[in-house]
Parts: sequence; C-alpha cells; structure tokens
Amino acid sequence: MSLKNEARQAYQHTRSLYQDYTRDMNRETLGRDFSADSNRLKALYREAIGVTPSDPRGQDISLMTKFDRLTRALALRMSPVRRLIFGVSMIGFISHYVMGFFGFQISILIPFVSFAGMVMLLLVELLEKLDAKKEIDLARDIQLSLLPAASIRHESIDIVSFANTASEVGGDYVDIIKTEKGFYYIIADVSGKGLSAALYMVRMQALVHLLINKFEPTPKQLCLELNEYIKNDRRDKTFVTACVAFFPDGEDYFEMVRAGHNSPILYSMSKDAVLDLKTTGFALGMTTTKRLEAFMKQMRVSFKEGDSLLMYTDGLNEARNPFGEEFGDTKIRSLVELYGSLEAKTMIHKLQIGLEQFIGSASQGDDITFSCIKKNPGKTMLARVPESAQEV
Repeated sequence: MSLKNEARQAYQHTRSLYQDYTRDMNRETLGRDFSADSNRLKALYREAIGVTPSDPRGQDISLMTKFDRLTRALALRMSPVRRLIFGVSMIGFISHYVMGFFGFQISILIPFVSFAGMVMLLLVELLEKLDAKKEIDLARDIQLSLLPAASIRHESIDIVSFANTASEVGGDYVDIIKTEKGFYYIIADVSGKGLSAALYMVRMQALVHLLINKFEPTPKQLCLELNEYIKNDRRDKTFVTACVAFFPDGEDYFEMVRAGHNSPILYSMSKDAVLDLKTTGFALGMTTTKRLEAFMKQMRVSFKEGDSLLMYTDGLNEARNPFGEEFGDTKIRSLVELYGSLEAKTMIHKLQIGLEQFIGSASQGDDITFSCIKKNPGKTMLARVPESAQEV
C-alpha cells in the first residue's frame, strides 16, 4: 500500500514538474519568443560586424574576423570575472580539439571543466536576468498604479482607455485630472520605449499634475510649460508628442492643442460624420518655447450629446501585420465611422478586436494606447464604470 502511495506521489510530482516546465509553451508564444530572440541575435551580429547583411562589404570580411568580432562583442558585455571564465573555457574547448586533430593527447578533464565553466556562466546570467525581471515587474506595477482606471465617468462623459506596452514598461502616457471647473485629458508619447521612456513618462506625469493643480492652465499654456522644462536640460535629447484637451463642466465644447501628436478623430452624432482635428504644434522638446508659442494653435471643438472623441498614440496606426503592412489612419477612421455612435467601452472593444486580428502573430513594435471620450445624455455623479477594457 505504501509503495503504491509513493509511486502515486512520484507520478504527481513528475506531472506537476512537467506542467510547470511546459507552462505557456504554445505555438503563438514559442513563435513570438523565437522571433524576438532571433532579432536580438541579428542585432548583435550587425553591431559586432559593423555592417548590415544587405551591405556588400560584409562579403569581404573573413570568417575568422567575424568570429573575432562576435567574441569581442560578447566578452565586453561581461564582468571581468565572467570574461575570464568565458575566455578560459573557450581556450579549453579549442585547445582540446586542435591538439587532438594533430595527435597530441591532453587531459580528458579539460573539455568537462570548460563545459562546467560555460554552464556556470549561463546559470549566473539567467539568475541575474530573473532578478532584473522582478525589478522591471515592480516598476510596471508602480507605473500602472500611477495611471487612471481603464473606465471613468465624469458627469455625462465616459472615458475608456486601452494600453499595451511593447516591453514590460512603456513611454505612453494617458491621464485624466479633475479640477473645480472641469477635467483635463492628456495623452502623450515619449520618444523611445522601455525603461528609460517609462521613467521619463513618470517625471512628466508628476510635472503635469503639479502645473494643473497649482495654476489650472489652458491646454496651450500647459504645453508651453512642459516644453520649457524639457528644453532647460541641454543634455536631454528626449522629445514628447502630446494632445491636451480641457472639458469644462456643463459646456458643449472642449479646448485642445496638439503637439506633434496623432490628430484626434471626432464623431459628430448630429452630422453622422467623422472629423480629423488637425491643428499646428511642434512636439515638446523639439524647438524653443517662443517658437512653439507662435506656431501652436489652440482650438475650441463642439462636443454635444452622442459625440465621441478618439485619442491615440502612433503605436496604433503604425502597428504591423506579419506582411509588414501598417494598420493605418484610414482603418482607424473607418472603425470610428462604424462604431462612433456606440458606447465608449464598445468602440474601444471593437478597436481592440480589429487591431488583434490585424496584427495576428506579428510582434508588437511600439507601445499602443488609445482612448474614447463619449458624451452621453443627462448627468450623473462622478463614478467609475465597471472595467471592461484592459487596465491601463
């Protein structure tokens, strides 16, 4: 009886180990990860060799030169101790087979010691990567906690947002800030992606909240202050595209500016038509504040019951399918025409489905963020709507 119990426990343990080991090993995940790792190796190759595969000069580089450059590129990414272990292990492998080819006998322990050194390096690098991933996951949680809920209702207006980062953290920024006179909606895209863009986004968010809570500026004044902050640091080469809109309470309009960002798309219920809200304005950080003030135009837009406004970053229109085709502004406009009269959460859901079907198995190249702002009949108290879109 005890032997059967032990056998059953061993089987269950083995099965649990197998399930944990093969977790998330489906065709889609394996294909995406293999593609990402392949692209990373290709980037390392191009950086090490110094030429692109399409460059004919790459044919003139000998195999030994390529091997030498690749080895240097890998070694210089390691700490001195790891570089020493890597070098000794490589020499051990090469000397064993070279000496054997010429008939010289050396200790059989050399290849095993070299292999053990490589395995130890692999394990150390893996543990270090796992520790870094924990830190990035924590940074992602902190970033998400600073952003508004996916669905918010303010008086008669619903705001529903969707966001998905290309890596663990991203540089897209969306925010809704309530004041006594109304609320601000801000969507922005920091140049680049990943951890550096995310950290810059957090800095920008803190400054935006400070300026709005203290001065309640117009959308144009807010952008000018942000531009002044970015340009004050001469070492800072970052730029930010943004759209800022202010929705005053009890009014049938909003005011907005566009700083080099994608043009918002407005669906007008009374006209049953869509409009591209194009207005002039440089990206923040690209020019002086004086020049931006002269060039940037603030516009007032009618926003009545039944109207919808779509705001999005370039990750949406520049998303690509496996054939390299872009999602494009035309497709976005068509979707707004079809679903602009529906609830905000429905339009966001339709956009999300259309985007996922278009991308398919292709990898996401940039952060994707979009929001629908819908004006409904009547007024209600400030409240949160049950979340049906992905958490921002």
